[in-house]
Amino acid sequence: MGRQMFSGGSGPWEEDPNADGWWGDDPPFHVPVFVLTHHPRETVAKEGGTTFNFVTNGIESALEQARAAAGDRDVAIAGGADVVRQYLKAAHLDELLIHLTPVLLGSRVRLFDDERGTAVGLEQTRVAESPGVTHLTYRVVG
Repeated sequence: MGRQMFSGGSGPWEEDPNADGWWGDDPPFHVPVFVLTHHPRETVAKEGGTTFNFVTNGIESALEQARAAAGDRDVAIAGGADVVRQYLKAAHLDELLIHLTPVLLGSRVRLFDDERGTAVGLEQTRVAESPGVTHLTYRVVG
């Protein structure tokens, strides 16, 4: 998970008004979560088995730690867009799920805005529509 998805912040933790995350005392994950950040801090344990582990040495380290924690289960990479772009470029994604909502969020990072150096093919495998969100699933093919 990216730092902005964890708290919305990007600077030192002392300056982050949501330094404890968005989800309160019982986040929905119930597994170890590895947060990519440039600002180190100790692991934060929450109710329900969620632990937030802060990784400052890159996506490869975060993925290695997540795989070790997951054992034989799948590892999910959560956004934001910058994190997903890094994992796409490194060819570490098998599948991409996009939850598209008609909300204008302003000047955030776009998922496919600058993919220079990323040779990736996507094959759409599923679309699920509802009034508030469209879920798109793609298999990464190249």
